[in-house]
Amino acid sequence: MARRLPLAFFAAALAFGLGSAGAAPKHDKHEKHEKHESHERHGNDDDVTVDLRGPSIDIGRVRLILGDNRDLIGPAQSLPPGIRKNLARGKPLPPGIAKRFDNRLLGQLPHYDGYEWRQVGTDVVLVALASGLIYEIIENVLD
Repeated sequence: MARRLPLAFFAAALAFGLGSAGAAPKHDKHEKHEKHESHERHGNDDDVTVDLRGPSIDIGRVRLILGDNRDLIGPAQSLPPGIRKNLARGKPLPPGIAKRFDNRLLGQLPHYDGYEWRQVGTDVVLVALASGLIYEIIENVLD
């Protein structure tokens, strides 16, 4: 019995750590993220540093690109209030409500590996492709 307790504790700690790593990170839109190493280097060039916070978004630049390319954006209507309140950073994108942008527009928007810009009503969201979680919302930009 004494052997199972440490193994169960380790398994629970591992599950907790992996579960929180998949969640969308909280961030301040105006905060500049600095890269920090998660461990000390010991002269090994094979060390890998992973930043789980996600990309830093230049929302002003995205707004300008969207404004300059209105002709490439489909018609936008406000979402019903019940659906609108379900849009939140860190939550899954509700199925069937997001539209993909024209490839000509996507080519101009900032690209972040593992994420994709989508139109949701009059809002634009950045979605994590692997999890389907909303990373960023730019509200009413397509009014």
